[in-house]
Parts: sequence; structure tokens; C-alpha cells
Amino acid sequence: MAFPISPLMSPGSKEDGTGGVPKSSLAGLLDAEDMRRAKAALSTALDPQGNGLLVGWDNPESGDKGSFTPVGKPFPLETGICRVFLAEVDRKGDEHAIQGTACSDKRGEWTIAVAKPWKKT
Repeated sequence: MAFPISPLMSPGSKEDGTGGVPKSSLAGLLDAEDMRRAKAALSTALDPQGNGLLVGWDNPESGDKGSFTPVGKPFPLETGICRVFLAEVDRKGDEHAIQGTACSDKRGEWTIAVAKPWKKT
């Protein structure tokens, strides 16, 4: 299953007028291999047939790691099946957390619809 994750990785935000995700999210944090591993974890975590548990990823070469946790059950929208998630990235001790929603189209391709910084409570 392939899906674009670029909205999650793009700099800028709707709030600052550039239309992307806030700069404090994952923009510019992940190298190509980290991104490949993160994409696979996100796809597994959001799979409607999955167990709904946290799915982690790590890259021993870069030392970066992270996880995606689906929140609630998948739900239908006009764009397809969607699911809310929480994500955490630890880049050499610099931790980042986001919350978002991703949707899968009829072909099973996931697109991040919403992503913003998340404060753990």
C-alpha cells in the first residue's frame, strides 16, 4: 500500500498562509530512510484491519525513531476511510509530537489531511 506523506513533511502552515503543516511538526526532520520507515509504520498503524495499537519505527543508522498510534476507529468521509492518529518522533533526543488525520482513497493510498503539533498532557 503506497500513500503520499508529503503534507506531513511540508514546511509552513495554514495559519502562516503557506498552506502546509506547521513548521514545528515533522518538516525537515526526517531523512529519506527515516521517511521510508515512518511511511511504513503509518500505513500499518492506520490499516482498518489492524489491531489499533502503536506501531513504531527506528533507523539505527541515523538514531532517529518514532511511532504512530491510531486514535479511535476508522470512519468514512467523502474522501474515503479516515483515521485520527498521534505521532511521536525522537531525533537524537529532540522529541516532536503531532496529532493528525489521514484518509485512504478507494485505491488504498493514504494522505495526511490534517497534522498539527500535539502537546502531551
